[in-house]
Amino acid sequence: MSDSAIPEEVDVIVIGMGVGGEAVAGTLAEAGLQVLGVESSLVGGECPYWGCIPSKMMIRAANLLAEARRVEGVAGKADVTPDWTPVAQRIRQQATDDWDDQVAVDRFVGKGGHFLRGQGRIVGPGRVEVDGSTYTARRGIVVAAGTDPAVPPIPGLDQVDYWTNRHAVEATELPRSLVVLGSGAVGSELAQVFRRFGVQVAIVEALDRLLPREEPETSELLAETFSAEGIAVHVGTRATEVRQDGAEIVVVLDSGEEVRGERLLVATGRRTNVEGLGLDTVGVEVEDGYVVVDDQLRAADGVWAVGDITGKGLFTHVAAYQAPIAAASILGEDHAPADYRALPRVTFTDPEVGSVGLTEEEARDRGIAVAVATQQVPSSARGWLHATGNEGIIKIVVDTARDDAVGATSVGPHGGEVLAMLTLAVHAEIPVETLRTMIYAYPTFHRGVEDALGQL
Repeated sequence: MSDSAIPEEVDVIVIGMGVGGEAVAGTLAEAGLQVLGVESSLVGGECPYWGCIPSKMMIRAANLLAEARRVEGVAGKADVTPDWTPVAQRIRQQATDDWDDQVAVDRFVGKGGHFLRGQGRIVGPGRVEVDGSTYTARRGIVVAAGTDPAVPPIPGLDQVDYWTNRHAVEATELPRSLVVLGSGAVGSELAQVFRRFGVQVAIVEALDRLLPREEPETSELLAETFSAEGIAVHVGTRATEVRQDGAEIVVVLDSGEEVRGERLLVATGRRTNVEGLGLDTVGVEVEDGYVVVDDQLRAADGVWAVGDITGKGLFTHVAAYQAPIAAASILGEDHAPADYRALPRVTFTDPEVGSVGLTEEEARDRGIAVAVATQQVPSSARGWLHATGNEGIIKIVVDTARDDAVGATSVGPHGGEVLAMLTLAVHAEIPVETLRTMIYAYPTFHRGVEDALGQL
């Protein structure tokens, strides 16, 4: 929609049309409000174009290769030849012709919204400037500016042609070798994908284990899996220098060791886009780079925030969860307050790593008296039947005073799916005794939850 068709005064202005921003804007537009959505990049945000959707396409392809290689000794033999071409083509097809968001823009405008491509900045109560033009919001402003890859200040890094997750997803050809900085979800997932397509991969993590946010047992299991697949794992060591050496990029570690790769993927987290948003002009509080919000996603009078920028979890499902709460608040409607006690997350490595609520360490740090139940997936009936590629663990953290789960981890072939019942248990504060008396279908992976509870 052209600038001339956009009214200078609307009901609500949404800055950032990622998953959360688009959902809030669309809901308000369908409710009859005049809404202006402002986005400098692509409507839909990181998830559909470079994040969860294309990366899971890559993971699905890599897992098919791994499963084919597991045939021998179980069901015959398979000759596997990796080919990246169909993966790259499929990613481009779902991203609507090489990262074109016109379908998403039309979807929003079709709901009655107004869309403006540009960089939005709050310049005072109810006022937003977009590339030199000022627009007024009668009812409120929603900030949903998202995050960008966080690039650490390593000497020499700015002198080499490094990748972020976006470059990795957009790749049409694979490098011979790759160094991955960071072993969070993005780094771990992409490291395994590229290794399964024949790339020599080394992963470097400054903290003492892979997936540092997860349970130590999870990190140990993933390290064993990576090593078995030929990924060189370097943990507890920092990159102190990066330099180009011919066709290779050299990463110097604080141990003095050098790690080399044709490509370098920087996957050291995300940073919020709060700078330049003018949040100080309307009294929005920012803490550790995140916008402080209440349980209705209100950040200040006439200002709401949703998505990554709130720091409640850098996940698509968090933004999608927050959007209807913020929309209801703007519309003056009742809605249950935001509750993050049972926030689930899944890292789609193989095995999948699902977790919800508190880890054992986090629970103990909060002074909770805990009991811990664990079950090795290969020792369960379904794990044994699976025969190969069955690595995993189920761990449940129980508050003994209340006799309910405050956290859980499900690692295994379908770890993210098994997590669903554990998320419900934490969210609904289901007593352990109730979980014990359930009937668990046999033989299923989720029956491992019953096996774990039997140890309490």
